[in-house]
Amino acid sequence: MSVDINDHFSKDTLKNYLSNQGIISDIHSEFNVTQYSNGFSNLTFLLEIGDQEFVLRKPPKGAIKRGHDMWREYRVLTGLKNESNLAPKPIHFCDDHNIMGSDFYLMEKVDGIVLNLKEAKSKKVSSTDFKTISNTWLDCLVRLHAFDYKNSTLSDLGKPQGYVERQVLNWGKQYLKAKTKDVKAADIVMSWMDANKPNHYDHSLIHNDFKYDNVVFENNQWQSISAVLDWEMCTLGDPMMDLGTTLGYWTMKSDGPLIIQGIPSPTIMDGNPSRSEIVEMYAIKSGRNIEHLTFYYAYGLFKIAVIAQQIFYRYKHGFTDNPKFASLEQASELLCMVAHQAIEKNKIENLF
Repeated sequence: MSVDINDHFSKDTLKNYLSNQGIISDIHSEFNVTQYSNGFSNLTFLLEIGDQEFVLRKPPKGAIKRGHDMWREYRVLTGLKNESNLAPKPIHFCDDHNIMGSDFYLMEKVDGIVLNLKEAKSKKVSSTDFKTISNTWLDCLVRLHAFDYKNSTLSDLGKPQGYVERQVLNWGKQYLKAKTKDVKAADIVMSWMDANKPNHYDHSLIHNDFKYDNVVFENNQWQSISAVLDWEMCTLGDPMMDLGTTLGYWTMKSDGPLIIQGIPSPTIMDGNPSRSEIVEMYAIKSGRNIEHLTFYYAYGLFKIAVIAQQIFYRYKHGFTDNPKFASLEQASELLCMVAHQAIEKNKIENLF
């Protein structure tokens, strides 16, 4: 009898498929599947088959393809496979929904440390270490934004012209489609972003979810990153939009308990730079002029709010029963309130 894993797929069916594709050598090997618990979006599983290990990615049940396009994510990994330590190596893509009920792909398992808040506290990461961590991590983002996408297979991944305008419009539409209550701050933020979006900006490859727990540090020396994870929202666009999303996740101890609880992050720990210091460091490392900072920070907060709201919408309508999704409506509202405060005070720190 087949054993079903969380999102209703059969281990036996998957194992037979991998054998038929020549990915595993022995159909009789012991097969273990473990779901990674981190994250709120695409589902990620560790497959252990004999002496082989793979990571499998698939969309959650009820997800729209627009934000969970497995082929797009696999294509990004393929386009970056020759860039040392930037992305995990892709192994196989499958669009046969008879196997797992959706598209999925396999990539290499990358060993190292993924630094979420729980891991940072468990390892008792010091303030001195965080100075190294933040520099190594930010160097990786700058390297990503300097990637020569025009001379790569990713040159047509997106349309960088008009990117900012489309993002403001599309995230607003997605919020309205997923809203479950009226939030005045959200309406104010959407109107303000539409009226204050920059008209001129750089173009680069952007990750769109770049934060500590989406990179794998090689070891606890913190001087090297083995890979960047979660490329599902990668595209071509304004690198400052990428930085704005990063700032949205960059919780500070001075933000207060509600925000710290709503966006738990190791960035609250001693030794991490402030959001303003991150911007200054990025400007120096990248050589870019930083303008419209309030817009980019408010955009980053609002985008995260929309993602949280979309997940809560799926939870409310029964597409997932994961209890950790139950509080995301409140998290979305809080993020909109923070964005509103940033707009009102025209700054990115000390908002309350």
